[in-house]
Amino acid sequence: MSYGYHIMPSTAGARPGTVDGRATAGTAGAAGGRATAGAARPVTRSPDEPTLLPAGRTNAIGQMIGVVGDEWNLLIIRAAMFGVTRYCQWKHELPISDAVLTRRLLRLTEIGVFERVEYRSRRYEYRLTRRGRGIWPILLAIWWWEAKWVPERLNALPQVAHRGCGRELSLAVVCHECGEQVGPRDMDARLGPSGAWSRWAPESTTRRRAAPPDERPPLMYPQTTALIGNRWSAVILGGAFQGLRRFREFEVRLGAPPTIVADRLRSFCDIGVFRQVPDEGRADRPTYRLTEKGHAFFPVIILSCDWAQRWFHAPEGPAIVMRHPAGGHEFRPRLACGGCGGAMSARDIQVAGCT
Repeated sequence: MSYGYHIMPSTAGARPGTVDGRATAGTAGAAGGRATAGAARPVTRSPDEPTLLPAGRTNAIGQMIGVVGDEWNLLIIRAAMFGVTRYCQWKHELPISDAVLTRRLLRLTEIGVFERVEYRSRRYEYRLTRRGRGIWPILLAIWWWEAKWVPERLNALPQVAHRGCGRELSLAVVCHECGEQVGPRDMDARLGPSGAWSRWAPESTTRRRAAPPDERPPLMYPQTTALIGNRWSAVILGGAFQGLRRFREFEVRLGAPPTIVADRLRSFCDIGVFRQVPDEGRADRPTYRLTEKGHAFFPVIILSCDWAQRWFHAPEGPAIVMRHPAGGHEFRPRLACGGCGGAMSARDIQVAGCT
């Protein structure tokens, strides 16, 4: 399996839910994003326009977690970045079951990442929209973090270099407005009008439920999904970046059940993202601090939040308000090469084995 590292040859595609292309009931796209009667649903007029979210429901961050926190979604989108558009191509590229691929394509089309286009009578392909292509910087940041900080991974990631300087990939986040390099301590991020932690839950989440063997992803991004693969993991990580340190703070400020807090803190310490430090006031009670590895996940978080708030709008306002105090303006991130400071776009990247 190549897992989407190269462009697949263009072959006739089968419709989701089939192997040979014949239509079957319940295939992806059959629902076409129609709203369930009587339910408040997000409204997407066009994939190239922001989705309008219902008041009081899942906010932009929750919508993002539902996309970026699912490894199958990441693998499907990454393959699409390399030119895959048809069902049979994904089946060739990924060790994925028909049921999983069908559900993911349906959901990713509903939220505007893909556009379903008929290319031949009753034959469809799935093309990335502007919204979908906007996930590329997030994928690159995940790729870089996993390659640098998860050496024990089962599936090795190919080497990536910056064409501008020829060096091995190193990423930096810079302010889109002033071009200054920015780290987590250089910006001010606060919860906005729709930012209540309770609204960070994706509309459908299956993260902590054991999946059948044929539906489990191949663990290309194992620790990324451990950090943001479900609501509570993402909330606790976000709380740490906002300065929460004590068990009680995570429990009370985030509204997280104590058993969940204990499980996530233990897991984050096990993978080296948090470390325990004795509390100055109570030596018998530890505090939890982000490690260098944890701080290095900042590009993934900030790029994901920026993508979420660009494409999902709640009527109350943004979920997170981000400012760059040094420049006195709103903060919007962009990627730059950590080696030379040059621009970082898809055409600036060279993947080993690809031309």
